[in-house]
Amino acid sequence: MRMEQVKESDPAYKAKVEDLKNYSNWCGSSEKALPSIAKLGMVLDQIIEEDGLQAVAIRCWDEMQEFLHFSPCVLMSQYNERGKPAACEVDVGNAVAMYALMQASGEPVACLDWNNNYGDEEDKCVLFHCGPVPQDMMVDKGWISDHMIIKNAVGPEKGYGCNQGRIKPGAMTFASMRTADGKPEFYIGEGEFTTDPLPENFFGCAGVAEIPELQDVLLYVCENGHRHHTSVTPGLVAEAVYEGITKYRGMNVDLL
Repeated sequence: MRMEQVKESDPAYKAKVEDLKNYSNWCGSSEKALPSIAKLGMVLDQIIEEDGLQAVAIRCWDEMQEFLHFSPCVLMSQYNERGKPAACEVDVGNAVAMYALMQASGEPVACLDWNNNYGDEEDKCVLFHCGPVPQDMMVDKGWISDHMIIKNAVGPEKGYGCNQGRIKPGAMTFASMRTADGKPEFYIGEGEFTTDPLPENFFGCAGVAEIPELQDVLLYVCENGHRHHTSVTPGLVAEAVYEGITKYRGMNVDLL
């Protein structure tokens, strides 16, 4: 099924629209993108079901904004909420890491960017993404916005679908995966999301993370060729993930 084949008279389409409306807060401008987002959701639902996918990695920009005029972040947020990890920017490695974290924690997961430092705090940084964070990991119900980062390249009101908000404080585990010479390599560590504030106009869904020896962690990420993404889940489950991947899968994991 393709998006253009979805009929707006279809009860399944109407149900998808209502589901999305109830999942986040939509304004008049963002609702213009809702029909297309719902249609893509129906297509992705079919692909996931027919292929029996346990996780997905979606190319979420900038073709969607340029040609379809929306961002799929709110759909990815829903998949993460529903236990179908959805990684951003075709990051298959983090889709795998998200699935491992979810299996260990029994909680939703999210793919985030290592972002800015937090003031002069050496062990704190901002973890952020445009809006794929599951609702259960957010302080309040999100709201749908335009994609503020890429709208200058594509144009305004062509990127609605980013589910904005703030990440709940609490203990968390972070992990990522890359491949080297065809072999998977993981890192995993623990920290917490704090109650430290962010500016009200800070774009996307973000939280301040406190991680012991953060500067060494970031040096490790860079020097070992990992991506700018890291996956997170609530709870402290690093040892369980480490044991599962090393003992039962025979893969390399660095415990940070």
